[in-house]
Amino acid sequence: MHNIPSRAWWLAVVSSILQVLVFPKPGFFFLSWIALAPLLYALLRGRGGEGELVDSEGRSLRPFTVWQGFVLGWVCGFLWWLGTCYWIFPVMHDYGNLNVAISALLMFGLSAYMALNHAIFCALVVLMARRSSLGNRRPLFLAPFFWVAVEIFRDRVIGFPWNPLGGSQVDNIPFARIAEVTGVYGLSFAVVLVNCAFVAGLLLYGRRRTNLLISATAAAVALQMGIFAKPDAFPVSKEAVLVQENVPVLDPAQWTPQYFDHTVGELAQLSVSGQKQAHSNDSQTKDSQTKDPGLIVWPESPAFFYTNDPRLQAWLTTIAQDTKSYMLVGSVGVQESAQGNPEPFNSALVVDPQGHIAGRYDKIHLVPFGEFVPFKDLLVFAQKLTREVGELGRGTERKVFDIDGTRVGVFICYESVFPDEVRQFAGNGAQLLVNISNDGWYGNTSAPYQHLQMARMRAIENHRWMLVDTNSGVTSSIDPFGRVIAKAPRNVRTVLRAPYSPLIETTFYMRNGDIFAWFCVLISVLAVFVRNRIPGRTMIEVRGV
Repeated sequence: MHNIPSRAWWLAVVSSILQVLVFPKPGFFFLSWIALAPLLYALLRGRGGEGELVDSEGRSLRPFTVWQGFVLGWVCGFLWWLGTCYWIFPVMHDYGNLNVAISALLMFGLSAYMALNHAIFCALVVLMARRSSLGNRRPLFLAPFFWVAVEIFRDRVIGFPWNPLGGSQVDNIPFARIAEVTGVYGLSFAVVLVNCAFVAGLLLYGRRRTNLLISATAAAVALQMGIFAKPDAFPVSKEAVLVQENVPVLDPAQWTPQYFDHTVGELAQLSVSGQKQAHSNDSQTKDSQTKDPGLIVWPESPAFFYTNDPRLQAWLTTIAQDTKSYMLVGSVGVQESAQGNPEPFNSALVVDPQGHIAGRYDKIHLVPFGEFVPFKDLLVFAQKLTREVGELGRGTERKVFDIDGTRVGVFICYESVFPDEVRQFAGNGAQLLVNISNDGWYGNTSAPYQHLQMARMRAIENHRWMLVDTNSGVTSSIDPFGRVIAKAPRNVRTVLRAPYSPLIETTFYMRNGDIFAWFCVLISVLAVFVRNRIPGRTMIEVRGV
């Protein structure tokens, strides 16, 4: 673009690459402290060249226009989304049965659309730089607030809060515990703040630059040192059996009665054997008739497990009675719509130890282009895509189930990436969180690991054990510090005996939600619409400007 120097373009590209590397895989989380610095430096360094404004120390004060900042941010964001969400292409092509061109169009289209978040952030930073009479200090002070405001906008308005920057610090236990108060957004704020400290140093000269860069480096190192902290393990009082089904994606015609019975029979055998092993870990003083009922979980999967299917009901009743266990089963719930037609839901069915259906949770937050097609009347390929992925109904209540005295909140797949939605399950009294998911659509990409990272952050925010049961991996038991205590190998049909303990204590975030994020929104709005009237240091106009 005219008047944007090549240096600025390259810095935006470098920043996008660093942001990609921060998340799984490869997950070089320590780069998060500098990932935004090249982009911010490019924005505040300005165009340079003849006729620029400088201050008394010789620093460039001629910023980009807001539009130029918007474009630089969009390019950075586009490359970042493309690098982290490349898995959209195989999902749409291999499983959505869309051709290469349309699958690529969806991948590039989503990246272009989501890049507007980076673009808005950068435009706000440049706007503050152009207004400021305090040189580059004001935009750097406000940048963390802008970043969090954009992340909460991505969550609440756009509905795709994938890979928030603070989530990269999930293994940094002491630092990550800030999320118990602020949610993941407080971690994002702190990470951006350190990035701004580096940029502030780079914008100075001489000894002041050296001192500030040393201070910023020391802050980043000190904050990152928490990765070496090894808090004591949480006590464990119970064990669940998580069945990793590893069911392939097949056409409905391939689900013959024989294949159905063979598949469910194998899953039943795994469930029974896993529960027997779990019972063997109970106190030897307990009689087999007095042991606590167990918990068996089946994930969301592409299996045609309809809740109104008598064959499935018979199998589940037999398993529950034989193992004297509760069951949480990923399934397709069916009920009559307002028009009198059967309406499918992505559901979690609860079966008690007597084999009776004790309840059902219907997924509320559906996946766009996966469980419903937005704007399908406007998109030329939508009719085909709708046939492939189906159109599901939406649930209306975040239910918590009483499972042998433990209150369990179960949510499905994509819902685990929404902090406030998971918080509501805990706020409704859930002492254990269970996420059933089908990450098989992602294949061997990095998406399952990105998804797991976000689920781990939900465990930290709410200080709850979380059991993640997936169709093909990564099936895991996560403690309240976000540590993966046990996990199953990917792409195999197996069971995981997952330890956990019900917890009743609450966190500030659980009780109060995204107060910190909304405070950042307030500060951002005030900064944009309330002009700074405090006189600052005088600019010096030189070289003909």
